[in-house]
Amino acid sequence: MSSKYIVLKSNPGVCNINDIPVLQYKEFFDLIVDLLSDSSKHCLTYFAYPVSEGFHFICAVADDRSKNILVSSHTQPEKNITLKSLTSVLPQLHAFEREIYENYGIKFNSHPWLKPIRYPFNRFEQSSKMEDYPFYNIESDELHEVGVGPVHAGVIEPGHFRFICNGEKVLHLEIQLGYQHRGIEYLMSKKESALQRCIIAENIAGDTAVGHGLAHAQLIEALSAIETNEKLAIERCIALEMERIAMHIGDTAALSGDVAYQLGQVVCEALRTTVINTTQEWCGNRFGKSLIRPGGTNFPFSNHISELTLALLENTGKRFNAITERIFTLPSLLSRFEDIGIVTGEQALKLGLTGVAARSSGLPRDVRASHPFQYYTYLPINPITQKTGDVLARARQRHNEVEQSTFLIRNLIERWEEINMSVPRPSYHYQLKPSSFAISLTEGWRGEICHVCITDEKSRIKHYKVKDPSFHNWMALAIAVRNQEISDFPLCNKSFNLSYCGHDL
Repeated sequence: MSSKYIVLKSNPGVCNINDIPVLQYKEFFDLIVDLLSDSSKHCLTYFAYPVSEGFHFICAVADDRSKNILVSSHTQPEKNITLKSLTSVLPQLHAFEREIYENYGIKFNSHPWLKPIRYPFNRFEQSSKMEDYPFYNIESDELHEVGVGPVHAGVIEPGHFRFICNGEKVLHLEIQLGYQHRGIEYLMSKKESALQRCIIAENIAGDTAVGHGLAHAQLIEALSAIETNEKLAIERCIALEMERIAMHIGDTAALSGDVAYQLGQVVCEALRTTVINTTQEWCGNRFGKSLIRPGGTNFPFSNHISELTLALLENTGKRFNAITERIFTLPSLLSRFEDIGIVTGEQALKLGLTGVAARSSGLPRDVRASHPFQYYTYLPINPITQKTGDVLARARQRHNEVEQSTFLIRNLIERWEEINMSVPRPSYHYQLKPSSFAISLTEGWRGEICHVCITDEKSRIKHYKVKDPSFHNWMALAIAVRNQEISDFPLCNKSFNLSYCGHDL
């Protein structure tokens, strides 16, 4: 352990909360700037929570080179305080500091964008209303503003997009979220039923039930010393890769639809259905809800599901490759995908992007490789990346990751067949370690998911923190549409397909 931070060498990682060094803010500031100046490191989470003497701030940094998690903290005894903003040096922290400000009224000097980010029900300034959101504006007779949302056509979730345009060209986009705050983190700390917490976790983002459910299950297992086995770890990885395949194929359908390529849309929609129907055959729910539980599962993988899955990979895999070969060779589609919505590698690094958004811009961030969990510990992952950072790169990234996930599932099933052991049932009656800090990472289909739990001296959950990859990546969409035609916005938006509910916790 450094004198300035504690090193957690595993994922999930657990330590006594009192073992995390508490620094003076200036020392903490300099430490975080020094750590995050290294491109192999990025912020996993930075948050504050109330303690008897004020507020305790915790920052966890991922070190992708060493595969460690570095955790440091500082405490502020006063409630009405102003701190020097890290965002002015490290833009990737802008959303974290905005959230701390909104939740507790703690101000950050020189933060370029210190305004509400979620509008939670228990925010510090209750007089702050969504209808009074301070949008950025430019006074000019040559410019105009365009508002989109928060209510959209179809089933898309609510979010407001405010464009400043010069003619058809977008000069600036500001994204206002927070329309469906459900108090997820509050509920996770208040609910006493272990099963209720599992159900809440897998509903953080409905299309990422496996990713968030697994992050929570790992956290509980680490905090309560629940033992699992190798076969369960394999099954969980299969479920996670199935979720990735389904969502990537669905996004390919959406991208095709946005450029009026109906064949690509309907074929990919049908193929996505074959994947989620296989998951439904496995656990009774197309999105994998109820499949992931602490300690075990009520729906073990079986020879029957194995045969269905292998047949699915063979059939759907061939058909998906056939349609994507058309998609990526049609001049009409390429003209709409290429050089549209570019996010450069430098921008991705500064914004702290994760998942598809990062890898499409050449940043090889993938928790399965950098901080392996479950059976990925034994199954090396080589992150797939693109170079151009445009809509085409994000579309190709999805296709390539479907191929990679197909390969991984086949290997996982092969290993699963070799293991002669039963999978345990879930464990809902457990005792959490007292006065502890635990952090759990998974690589959801959008990117890096992070759950943190802090317990008090009586083993009760004192604070629960969730970070969906969308929390990092929404700003990338705002950057991507600059200097684009406003008609390119729907396509850019679909190419990221970020989560509104995953952001609005």
